[in-house]
Amino acid sequence: MNLLAADCSRCAALCCVAPAFAKSSDFAVNKPAGQPCKNLRDDFRCGIHEELPQRGFPGCVVFDCFGAGQRITQETFGGRDWRSEPAIAGEMFAALPIVRQLHELMWYLTEALKLDEARRLHPKLSAALTETDQLAAGPVAALRSLDVDAHRGRVNPLLRRASELARAGAGGKRPDHSGAQLIGRRMRGADLRGASFRGALLIGADLRDADLRRADFTGADLRGTDLRGADLTGVLFLTPSQRRAAVTSADQP
Repeated sequence: MNLLAADCSRCAALCCVAPAFAKSSDFAVNKPAGQPCKNLRDDFRCGIHEELPQRGFPGCVVFDCFGAGQRITQETFGGRDWRSEPAIAGEMFAALPIVRQLHELMWYLTEALKLDEARRLHPKLSAALTETDQLAAGPVAALRSLDVDAHRGRVNPLLRRASELARAGAGGKRPDHSGAQLIGRRMRGADLRGASFRGALLIGADLRDADLRRADFTGADLRGTDLRGADLTGVLFLTPSQRRAAVTSADQP
């Protein structure tokens, strides 16, 4: 089993209860934090899982807990759940955003360790991965007192450096679009080799047929981004949920 991939069969549907939903293009209804979604069944399964986008819940499709849900359910709480033991509900729900952020960092660190260009950083990356995993394995009290932002602040420079080393040999101009507002931007066929899109808003952007080899998409918002025909060879830090949020060849031939 991949520790950093969601396994809903081993989770107590934490993502369907813990967060709040705001009625929008992502969610068809308003839902307060801590209240089960109206589509959640008694067996912790979604009653409309195969029809989520059509029923107005595309936000559920692109959400990724990076395996935090099953870790909290099976490890932190030893297989217990909020429905059979309501007294633990608050602690379970509070743990989700914390462990999710730690697991997301672990995913990025794991990806960085695959980069040959960042070999000299591998010892530090491995140490950061081990430390982050140990933090995620902590008891509820430790999780709730953890300063996740501070930990991320120590890890991010290492991930940025790994990205820089990987992108250095990509050729091209390596444009820096970090944090840029690129909503709806037309970049079809552009040479974006080694570009940085860290934290960029690319909602509805047209990147069809673009050369995105070794581009960094850490934290980029790719909802509706058209990636059909784009060269994503060696792309950096593009999560499965980002791929699901974008328009790809698999979505529209």
